[in-house]
Amino acid sequence: MRNNIRERERRQMAASGVAAPTRTEVLQLYRSLLRVARQFCDYNIREYSKRRTIDAFRDNKNLTDPSQLSAAFSDGKAQLEVAKRQALVYSLYTPKVKSIMDIKPS
Repeated sequence: MRNNIRERERRQMAASGVAAPTRTEVLQLYRSLLRVARQFCDYNIREYSKRRTIDAFRDNKNLTDPSQLSAAFSDGKAQLEVAKRQALVYSLYTPKVKSIMDIKPS
């Protein structure tokens, strides 16, 4: 069902002639996603969101069609909002003991 909604939104954007995002906007989104990834207190979630961001941008770097660019950009913005909410929720339930990956050697 969620895919149907996204597909419908993509078609509407293409029909409305939405301009493709600029390079600056795309880089700003990329940095924002990485910045939010750093806010997760759990090492595994932090690394997963960082890896997912990098992989998604790498997969979409060769897009040239303006409608596909707009769709990928709006999907990225939606993912940013989800990541912000999740970072907030995870911060409310921070584990008392740090992960072994978060402990810095002396």
